[in-house]
Amino acid sequence: MSREPDPAVLYPDVAAHGSLAAALQAAAADQGLSLPLAVTPSDPLRHATITSVVPHRRSSYIAAWHHERNWTIWGSSNDRLMLCGNTKDIRELPQVIRGWAKGASLDEIRQAATFDLLTGRFEVPDNNPADVIASEWQWLLKEADHADWPQYQALIESAHAEPKLRRLYPFTSHWALSFSNTPDYPFSPSFVSIDSPRGTGDYTIREWWNGPALHHVTTAAEAIAIAVGRIPADLLQTSSENLAQDS
Repeated sequence: MSREPDPAVLYPDVAAHGSLAAALQAAAADQGLSLPLAVTPSDPLRHATITSVVPHRRSSYIAAWHHERNWTIWGSSNDRLMLCGNTKDIRELPQVIRGWAKGASLDEIRQAATFDLLTGRFEVPDNNPADVIASEWQWLLKEADHADWPQYQALIESAHAEPKLRRLYPFTSHWALSFSNTPDYPFSPSFVSIDSPRGTGDYTIREWWNGPALHHVTTAAEAIAIAVGRIPADLLQTSSENLAQDS
């Protein structure tokens, strides 16, 4: 394992300002902006916290990489990741930080960014479970579209097309798809976990991630049909009630 560089050596310009927060504020000042940033005492040269006027935009920060010169911005709303992106140019960060801190919409922030930002979910200020579930599906669909993995994309799209599954919270572990009747921890007991093949191979159905294989099928549609058949009766009843309410 390569030895981690001294952050003052990797980021001498940041070290000259004393902290990443101060360096970002200086870059913002050059652009006529001010930023609500706080120093992270445990790692001041590589970490800074964003304070937003929007109450549900918590756990938001900028972090410098440890082994190469790069910065990542993370923006979370109600503890769910809303935006994430990397840049090698610190001058690209102030506009994004300011938009997030001042309550700009995700679309506005993405349009203002001069580097790639992944913003798949939509914000749910009141944390309504149905909207959180819909937001997570939107995220998975966008993630699958960018994954360069046709079998995984087919699985996510097939699962989303099934109403009984679409009303459950989708989540992945090691890229295996599972479902819960609640979007919050603890998730409901797992009834299915589906692994996608890469290139050639079959979809593998398990009861939980890394459990024993129960089925191997060649198409996403077959895998989803098995998943629907495994939905517990109480979850199936809840799904049917939701369908009736939506119709």
